[in-house]
Amino acid sequence: METVYDAAGGSDGLSALAHAWHVRVIADDVVGHAFSHGFHPDHTARLAAYWAEALGGPATYSQDFGDETAVVRMHSGNGPHDEMDRRAIECFDLALRDVGIAEGTRVHRTLLDYFAWATTTTMARYHRSADDVPSGLRIPHWSWDGLVADD
Repeated sequence: METVYDAAGGSDGLSALAHAWHVRVIADDVVGHAFSHGFHPDHTARLAAYWAEALGGPATYSQDFGDETAVVRMHSGNGPHDEMDRRAIECFDLALRDVGIAEGTRVHRTLLDYFAWATTTTMARYHRSADDVPSGLRIPHWSWDGLVADD
């Protein structure tokens, strides 16, 4: 069975999606604030590698950049930001269309479900402090059926 990673176009497809999403969030009045302090120059490449690993592709993110703990800490300690999360999800939906992933298709629904889940759960769990994030977290994996249980 084809992975979500493969259906999304593999490395090239997720790189294009990460770029399209990044362009949209930087331009967004609400989500753009999260990037106003600056961001890593390879942000979109790292984001694409993270999504690839989560969606059934190679474990490049974990091997080259860090674990889930580092990612979650980066997104923690900023208080609740429900409006920002909602807008980030809307930007992702639009970015899917920007890269030619048609609305209503199985891959569109699965990717949007994944992004909404990650945005509102793992990345939003530790509002108070990044110090609250436990060590040793692994990147969650997502399939056509949703979150894959840890082995």
